Amino acid sequence: MTTEPATEHDTGRDIERDAVLHAVSSAVLAVTRHLSVREVLQVIVRSARTLLAARYAALGVPDDDGSFAEFVADGVSDKQWDAIGPLPRQHGMLAAMLQEAAPVRLPDIREDPRFEWWPAAHPVLKDFIGVPIRDADQILGIIFLSNKRTPGGFTQEDQDLLTLFAAHAAIALTNARLYERSRELTIVEERTRMARELHDAVTQKLFSLRLTAQATASLVTSDPQRAMAEIERVQRLAGEALAELRAVIVELRPAELDRHGLAETLRKHVTLLDRLYPVTITFASAPSGDLPPATEVAVLRVAQEALHNALRHANASSIEVCLQAEGSRLTLEVRDDGDGFEVETPAFRGLGLVSMRDRAEAAGGSLLVSSEQGAGTVVRLEVPA
Repeated sequence: MTTEPATEHDTGRDIERDAVLHAVSSAVLAVTRHLSVREVLQVIVRSARTLLAARYAALGVPDDDGSFAEFVADGVSDKQWDAIGPLPRQHGMLAAMLQEAAPVRLPDIREDPRFEWWPAAHPVLKDFIGVPIRDADQILGIIFLSNKRTPGGFTQEDQDLLTLFAAHAAIALTNARLYERSRELTIVEERTRMARELHDAVTQKLFSLRLTAQATASLVTSDPQRAMAEIERVQRLAGEALAELRAVIVELRPAELDRHGLAETLRKHVTLLDRLYPVTITFASAPSGDLPPATEVAVLRVAQEALHNALRHANASSIEVCLQAEGSRLTLEVRDDGDGFEVETPAFRGLGLVSMRDRAEAAGGSLLVSSEQGAGTVVRLEVPA
């Protein structure tokens, strides 16, 4: 029995198939790493753009109000995205794709009658391909790419590849949503447990503390020596209540972390501060995988404290927040271009440094603060990833 040698066409199809499998694998693994829905969307878009050799790619998840609940793009810088403005609404080609729920492939999107307009800062799109992401009859989103890097525009093979990829992306997106919902249920259960612990432990301690204090007040004049002993008991009970309360508070976890994950929670926080203060505040991150809940809380709180210090004391014009994985470590950096200060001065020790270092050590990590007069400040936190 003889076998036919592999042709260049067969080899090309094998390479394409491997590319699809790799792209699908990245999207599915994003869910198994417990990334937020937005991070999964970013993985899907980045993988699709690489798969079809496109310059631009985007994915929109529609809401019920004629806009998009989530919209992520790849190939557009943060500066360009800021200049483009608010999220697009469901109009023009985007609305048509959601309504028709069918693939679209065009040599020039601007010549299609369904095309309407885009903002002045929007990149110029020409050749275009888009497919719906479906779960049975439900449209979860639309994914589209534009400006293929190789001549000739998008082909039928590209459309077949993107359709196959979209089917697997639907699985990844559905699983990510289910995971986030399960986390929300978990946090509700955890908060119920915390409330029970507060009632069972701290509340009883405070009740005992109140009774002892009342008894002490009646002994101050009649039996001062015994009153002093009771006062010591009051101090001990107060210390125990404080310790138990702190233990419960440390376990409390911001709800935003469970809804959005660490990176997205930080991004939203930075975006809010950037709007509220006359300082340019930017955020950059790379997928960091799954972290223990306590570690996520520690990183978030250190970032918030460092941002608070920079906004209140640094007199900075810009602040940069960066979150990324470096090998087996997760690194957070908050960098400002403000006045800086001498790190050994009493003023420095009053900037929440003890609290930040305690959080870093509790998470098995380390905190480094570097600053010079007139050269800004860098707060760098490293924790196990």
